[in-house]
Amino acid sequence: MVLPVALTGGWPDDPVPLDPASAPVPAYGTGSLADLLPTLVAGQGVPGFEARLTELEPADRNCVFLIDGLGWEQIKAHPDEAPYLTSLLAGSLGGTGRPLTAGFPATTATSLASVGTGQFPGTHGLPGYTVRNPDTGELMNQLRWNPWTSPPVWQPYPTVFRLADEAGIHTAQVSSPVFRDTPLTKIALSGGTFHGRLSGEERMDLAAEQLAAGDRSLVYTYYSELDGAGHRFGIGSDAWRGQLMFVDRLVQRLAEQLPPRSALYVTADHGMVDIPFDEDHRIDFDEDWELRAGVALLGGEGRARHVYAVPGAEADVLTCWREVLGDRFWVASRDEAIGLGWFGDRIDERVYGRIGDVIAAADGDLALTASVNEPNESAMVGMHGSMTPAEQLVPLLEVRT
Repeated sequence: MVLPVALTGGWPDDPVPLDPASAPVPAYGTGSLADLLPTLVAGQGVPGFEARLTELEPADRNCVFLIDGLGWEQIKAHPDEAPYLTSLLAGSLGGTGRPLTAGFPATTATSLASVGTGQFPGTHGLPGYTVRNPDTGELMNQLRWNPWTSPPVWQPYPTVFRLADEAGIHTAQVSSPVFRDTPLTKIALSGGTFHGRLSGEERMDLAAEQLAAGDRSLVYTYYSELDGAGHRFGIGSDAWRGQLMFVDRLVQRLAEQLPPRSALYVTADHGMVDIPFDEDHRIDFDEDWELRAGVALLGGEGRARHVYAVPGAEADVLTCWREVLGDRFWVASRDEAIGLGWFGDRIDERVYGRIGDVIAAADGDLALTASVNEPNESAMVGMHGSMTPAEQLVPLLEVRT
């Protein structure tokens, strides 16, 4: 990132490029979302797992409440709207909460697969919002699962929920009924029983009931509307702050109903950044001939792009993207990003071709949009995906009985 004039003695003639090696890689294996469930079920005696988050004490009954879009930095910035969540932060009276890293990219499909399987993106194989299917050459939206492909072929690893259920743990998911049969639920969050409830309050009450239903229990519950408000209106909006206030009450409602010998963990899939609507903060791929040159497909999302080059043009595309965007994005080749650990410590063979020939991750409050091909995504106020703290850091807040 270019330093201010006061620190440099003047603006440089050429912006300083961002070194891909300087990108803050997620703490895979010691402090990422993928490490949470393996740690919890290891403490419950499920074979084949070990405690990766060594500070967490085992509990007979574990509940994970994942709030879509609830970044660590956003909680810290809004203590008035989220007094109960704030009370759970480290440094508060009795609070021990600390941040985890979401994983790269910091986006819902990737993070939910990481949570539910305990695998990193390079192995579970959902390394972005949209990625190329090497078998068809098409872009696949991994959140909407479009175009459809066989879920167990796309993501073959068993979920932690399934393995816990097979080990005799009472296992349940409590979420909106619309998620019951989605492919993403099947490959990331299935195992035990699914309970659909429309309202947040109903989900909290039923999650507590399910937690008490077994001597050893693993319960997952989810709330998505905070993320939706952030995308539509931004995290600086009244609508988003209103959702945060509601989420705060939901967490307290669930915490106050926990049965004995329980641990509740509140976390999220990513944070969010508001992107101003001007040409300094939004670069339109569909209107930029330099960036389009040699590109066959543009995947990912505004702050975390997978770029698929025309065969033979990979090196030229990488050079161009670094020249055009390199002072504002971490731009790496596929092999560089893999070698730097952006997607975890290994890449399965089936996943390698899903990753872009070039990966571009945004620094600061800007995005690479595609107004023609991605009109809905390009109209969003709040975005996420990259490795900045505002997107990458998610809470790990704990309540125990």
